[in-house]
Amino acid sequence: MSEPNFEELLSELDHRNMAGFTRKFVDDLSASMSTELDLVEDSDWNGVLCLGMGGSGAGGLFLRALSDDSGGLPFVVWTDYGVPSWWGPEWLVIATSYSGNTEETLDGVREVISAGGTVVGICSGGELEGILSGDDNSVCLNVPSGQMPRSAFGHIFGTQLSACWELGILPRPSSEELSSMLDRLSHASLESDLSDNSGMAATLSRSLVGSEIGIVAPTCLGPAAYRFSCQLNENSAMFAGVTDVPEMNHNEIVAWTSKTASNRALLLFSCEDLHPRTSARIDWMLKEIESYPSWVIECEGESLLERLLYAAHVTDWVSIGLAVLTGEDPSEMPAIESLKAHLASIQ
Repeated sequence: MSEPNFEELLSELDHRNMAGFTRKFVDDLSASMSTELDLVEDSDWNGVLCLGMGGSGAGGLFLRALSDDSGGLPFVVWTDYGVPSWWGPEWLVIATSYSGNTEETLDGVREVISAGGTVVGICSGGELEGILSGDDNSVCLNVPSGQMPRSAFGHIFGTQLSACWELGILPRPSSEELSSMLDRLSHASLESDLSDNSGMAATLSRSLVGSEIGIVAPTCLGPAAYRFSCQLNENSAMFAGVTDVPEMNHNEIVAWTSKTASNRALLLFSCEDLHPRTSARIDWMLKEIESYPSWVIECEGESLLERLLYAAHVTDWVSIGLAVLTGEDPSEMPAIESLKAHLASIQ
């Protein structure tokens, strides 16, 4: 029996062109990272609070990981209404809502502005743009519209990065480093595209059909692993668990080494430059966990930024492949749209 043809499945099921937007990821990222934002350097903050939900909010986790690795300020991610009780105007706020109409994010932005805080907003328009245009302490950075938020990650995260670089709150790589990184990501994008029907993403997608999925990653790659689980939720309409090493070695590892794990697929992220004890923990897990299928996704790159982006992009293709193999449209999310309509009706 011949293998399913992904191009045929995408043509039949991908009604809003999730695959096409995914193919543009590196170009979107490159364009956003190279855009001059006309921000004045200002790193005199106690920290950075990132507001955002879903696909719009994923970048905050990536920024936090980069700051933990090589930044000078704490980054805190807030995925709820309002802001934390400890927040004050000495903390910069980066508020991201692709549509500009995410109610949780807007609620937090209003609270920040009323308290005299500073907001860097990222959106494609909507109410967020209107709110920030009337506040002298804040700025709105626009990204191209017309996509599903999770498919616009290149636009969103590239703009978040550029803002942090121009403000001086994260170290900016050299032009040569960025150019080389983008070249390598472009090559990885071609290799992981489902169109050739035989790459890693296509093979991995096929092996995961019908499996419960558990994703395990070292803490530094946790944001990409979590985003992958969310892409499986939204694109593939599948549950997926996600956890970090070494934390999961103090709890979830017991379940992974039990009989119940045998029918659960293990996807383990890894990369270079891990703490040697973390590498030892991963090696032990690969020997002791009897799960099928088991995959190690080596997150390639010469920096944490590149490894995170590589992991995010390659696993996007896996989630799309799983969607069409199971008859799902990777671009539709009726439950989310239904919930939004319900909430709008009771305001």
